Amino acid sequence: MPTNFSIEQSEQSGIQILSLDGYLDAHTAPQFEAVIQKHLEAGRVRIIVDCGKLTYISSAGLGVFMSFIEEIREQGGDIKLASISPKVYQVFEVLGFPELFQIEPDIPAAAARFHAGSGVD
Repeated sequence: MPTNFSIEQSEQSGIQILSLDGYLDAHTAPQFEAVIQKHLEAGRVRIIVDCGKLTYISSAGLGVFMSFIEEIREQGGDIKLASISPKVYQVFEVLGFPELFQIEPDIPAAAARFHAGSGVD
């Protein structure tokens, strides 16, 4: 059974915006992983993941965030999360993501965090 998932990519003031749509699970995580890997290899390490249309995330999807965050921060970048629905936020919260990632209500707020300074407070 195919899973509905897509990633829309854009750039705003040197920040990569990855807008996730649908289900991020074991079947779709490799697609997300490949996109982040491509940006990392190109030195584009300021990333906002827009979760506004993300309807589900599994442990495999969460693992993608965890597998890249340390390397991205070592290169002076960060991954910030924006527009997470309450249902998806609960999953992030249970696993302690609010302590590890900056989570903002929308893309402009997340971008402002990059402009204010990089890294986690």
